[in-house]
Amino acid sequence: MNQAPSFGRIAGSALTTRQFLLLYAAMLIAAAGNTALQSVMPAIGRAIEVPDLYVALTFSTSAALWVAFAPIWARLADGKGRKPLILLGVGAGFTLSSLLCGIVLLLGLKGLVGPLLTFILFAVVRGFYGIFGCATPSATQAYLAAKTRRSARVNALAGLASSFSLGTIVGPALAPLFVLPFLGLSGPLFVFAVLGALVFAFILAGLPNDLGRRRGRGAAMSYPSVASPPTGASVRAATGQRMKKRLRWHDPRIRGWILAGVASNHAMAAILTVVGFFTIDRLGLDARGSEREISLVMMAGAAATLAAQWGLIPRLGWSPRMLVLVGSLVAALGMVATMLADSLYAIVLGFAIQHLGFGLVRPGFTAGASLAVPLAEQGGVAGIVTSANGLAFVAAPTLGILAYGVDALLPFTVCAAILLILVAWGWRRL
Repeated sequence: MNQAPSFGRIAGSALTTRQFLLLYAAMLIAAAGNTALQSVMPAIGRAIEVPDLYVALTFSTSAALWVAFAPIWARLADGKGRKPLILLGVGAGFTLSSLLCGIVLLLGLKGLVGPLLTFILFAVVRGFYGIFGCATPSATQAYLAAKTRRSARVNALAGLASSFSLGTIVGPALAPLFVLPFLGLSGPLFVFAVLGALVFAFILAGLPNDLGRRRGRGAAMSYPSVASPPTGASVRAATGQRMKKRLRWHDPRIRGWILAGVASNHAMAAILTVVGFFTIDRLGLDARGSEREISLVMMAGAAATLAAQWGLIPRLGWSPRMLVLVGSLVAALGMVATMLADSLYAIVLGFAIQHLGFGLVRPGFTAGASLAVPLAEQGGVAGIVTSANGLAFVAAPTLGILAYGVDALLPFTVCAAILLILVAWGWRRL
């Protein structure tokens, strides 16, 4: 366990520890960079003086492209050439996108480009992340799967997927430290572009090309975001299990679980988008400098989710139904607490309670759908769950901001009501 990264092999795998860490770094940098951007974008939007809706639309566009292209890269990762796809995701999807986004936002913050044009250009270059960034998870999974025995594959893939979870804490934690002189709020994008370039170089030099080796499956993973780490669906999809026929989301065996997931995910994504603006407005913060408070709120949400999934769930032993019902109720109570908050501490606490609940709900509906079908259909149900997780980030951010524009408390009220309806409906139907 204490051996140097360049020595030893992962249990049950032909991968060396160093190679596994390279795959882990590729996933980690993508999640950390994305969530760091989410923590500073409300402040950037207010500093450039654009409507909050523009910020939400850029994330919705990127998420829509991610959802559309992730299955394509996952299918390509099932064949040959996993290393080129990893490099494509880290290089074009993350590093180039971060650099171009940083340049565009810096020009906007300096007043060299108008606010509207700034966010049009930002949406265009941010699209690179949605199109190419989603190649990284599926390609790294396929690379690992091709070099790992079936008996050890689930644990190895779960360990790799935990990089997304860690990244959701690391990103917001580091973002305020990278608000640098001259670069200002765009600084985190340039720093993460440099980090992405280093990861790219290490992978290029240190990861063997597995072209022509045995097949390994890659699975699409949902859009990386604070408090939405992988819960195992994409891991099961990458284990190599194939279904006998195509599974549909409206299959009566899984329909209730998927509806629960879609409803709860939309509530989570909507609030995640507005909480930065809510923090600025409720605390009366200046846009420049508010990234510290926003990052703290988002870190609390991510940490609470991990506490639920890594700490509470293994100890509670609850059924999927109980996880969905209790988690939805806790998340709704957290939204009420956030609405009533009048200090940073209270906002942090309310947001953490919300995501403690969501940390129970997501594994609940994922496990419920998985247990509802036989082993041969696990790949199909994993794909549907992954789509349900990613789909929320297409429409919910924009809808959340539109509601916030009407009244600051409206998105919290609506999302809390959705969760309470889910509890009442799930009590009878799940």
